[in-house]
Amino acid sequence: MRLSPAAVRRASAVSLLPSALLVASCTLQVDDEGHVEREEKRFTAPGGSVQLRLYTFDGAVEVRSWDRPDILVQVDKRGENRDALSKIEVRTEEKDGVITVDARNTGRGGFGFGLYVSPSAKIIASVPRETNLVVRTPDGDIAVERLTGRLELHTTDGSIRTVETSGELLAESGDGSIRIEECAGRVEARTEDGTFQLSGTPTSLRVRTSDGSIVLRIRSGAIMDDDWMIATGDGSVTLELPAAFAAQIEADPGSDGRVRSDLKLTNAVGGTRQARVLTGTMGEGGRRLLVKTGDGTIRLVHY
Repeated sequence: MRLSPAAVRRASAVSLLPSALLVASCTLQVDDEGHVEREEKRFTAPGGSVQLRLYTFDGAVEVRSWDRPDILVQVDKRGENRDALSKIEVRTEEKDGVITVDARNTGRGGFGFGLYVSPSAKIIASVPRETNLVVRTPDGDIAVERLTGRLELHTTDGSIRTVETSGELLAESGDGSIRIEECAGRVEARTEDGTFQLSGTPTSLRVRTSDGSIVLRIRSGAIMDDDWMIATGDGSVTLELPAAFAAQIEADPGSDGRVRSDLKLTNAVGGTRQARVLTGTMGEGGRRLLVKTGDGTIRLVHY
């Protein structure tokens, strides 16, 4: 990528600013995909956990931790031409300990070079590990890596993926898959149309998809401190549990499904064609673990 002389001058001027908030941008031509301009916002992280909110009108959001005490937010603005880019505004606010970055489109899309280029603003953020995060995008994927805190992730149309998170996680997608890898703590996830996958040691788990399969692998050492609910309106469910896990199991495959289990359950009842709902005690019992599907097979296995 070659920066224009104007962009170089802007970047050089910004690097000399003493403020806690730095802004830099550069523009490049991307063939038939119009123009892309990157705008950067840098904040000094306050003491304790960071409170960060990231909003975009259209675009993906990626957040990952780094070993620095500050916050870097990069916004890649895309449009058909420079005029379209000028109508994408990145607004920031620091109030009551909360940092907000909000990418908004004040104009309309159009046609450039015979091809329609929809305006968008992708957000890429690098933050301290201990961060309380809120992300909202109406159209775009969300990816979060190695964060500890309260995480609220919302996309109307897109997938969600998290890796190595702990604390409290809320993930919601109107249309897209959700994949949560190596999590710990409280997890609540919902998608209207998409598959769900999870691995880790959650303490509280509530998962629902209206249409899609569910695969969960609960790691050794996981302990329930609340009732769990895992449900899909249409799709199979595979739940892998460690041998030492303790719960009151209830698996309901609906009117057309089956339960297949190799768990060592005491007081087991059901799980047959005549009595489809399987109930039983795993280990020392305790909290209720409900697995339910409207149409599909439920597989309960230990490893």
